[in-house]
Amino acid sequence: MADKLESRPTDDATRQRVLSQASSERGDHDPFYPDDGTPPSGLRQLIHDHRRALLALLVIGAGIIFFFAVLPQLAGFGKSLHRLRYGNKLWLAVGVVLECVSLGGYMGLFRLLFTSQGVHIGWRSSYQITMAGAVATKLLAAGGAGGIALTVWALRAAGLDAKTVARRMTSFELLLYGVFMLSLVIFGGGLAIGVLPGNSPEALTVLPAIFGAAVIALALGMGIAADRAHRWLARLGRRRRGPKSIFTKLATVPGTLHGGVETTIEVLRHPKPALLGAVLYWAFDIATLWAGFRAFGAMPELAVLVIGYFVGQLANALPIPGGIGGVEGGMIGSFIAFGVNGSTAVLAVLAYRIISFWLPVLPGSVAYLQLRATVNRWRERDQAGAEPADGSASAAG
Repeated sequence: MADKLESRPTDDATRQRVLSQASSERGDHDPFYPDDGTPPSGLRQLIHDHRRALLALLVIGAGIIFFFAVLPQLAGFGKSLHRLRYGNKLWLAVGVVLECVSLGGYMGLFRLLFTSQGVHIGWRSSYQITMAGAVATKLLAAGGAGGIALTVWALRAAGLDAKTVARRMTSFELLLYGVFMLSLVIFGGGLAIGVLPGNSPEALTVLPAIFGAAVIALALGMGIAADRAHRWLARLGRRRRGPKSIFTKLATVPGTLHGGVETTIEVLRHPKPALLGAVLYWAFDIATLWAGFRAFGAMPELAVLVIGYFVGQLANALPIPGGIGGVEGGMIGSFIAFGVNGSTAVLAVLAYRIISFWLPVLPGSVAYLQLRATVNRWRERDQAGAEPADGSASAAG
């Protein structure tokens, strides 16, 4: 009898194991804190108990160390950072406001796309998910994969099924980066043929325009002819023996793109003001860079400003946390090639990156902690049998 009592798990242990198993089956673990069901002990217990505060301190500490210790040691950056203090404070403050508007546009578009299946994503939940995703992107980078993983985790917890999340996430990216690629075509092509004022080196005008047009054509082509592209890639995959080839994995892409294109068309057929968020996000982020130039007494031509910005942003696809170094180098190099004074370009881009990169870090870290509490509340309601419809409606405020 005693043996049976000793071998029987406590109610809490059983409940924890069941919840962990259910969470694993849904694939909705927090990407930062996967739960392996093993009770922590010692140092692990300390980390487990204070992990939220430790994460926030880690993010903030890493940023402070990099900005004040590492960056000044790089060639030329020490003097540039020193000169940043002489920038016009009013224009830098304007840049902060413009960046906030940019983030607001992003959140508005997010709310529009992911309010579906009876799940209402309110402003508060949209803020938590997008700001926490911004921090994850800066920490884990690789084309935004960290932010995407965290966003998917939160949306699954909110009540959206995996298929809907995939379709709407694809649609969200198509709308957002459709503006990106279209801007490359319009401003790169406009500079190349002389319609827009400004210097026009071919490598930074013609090539970006061709790249943008090719990406748009490829996405639409694979989305519209999904079945044909799927069969072609699957056939190539079957010819490869052994583990799954890259073609077998790519065979799922056309179907996902097709679903995203369909969702995008559906959204565009019933336009709402929040759709402008795709334009506002990029336009006001570029305006933040413009404010950086104005803070140091310079103002490049509009087309040069836009194309230099987007060429630099391409470095975000590199597996560098937050694109640190790559984005700055790409932008500065582009502006110098367009004839902008090198010293001014360095100062303006650094001012812009300080605002756009570091502004979301502290509120984003706090938003992540708030999001974990929100997700736990959604799960508790789901387990209690309450409707998951508006896990975020009450959080919208």
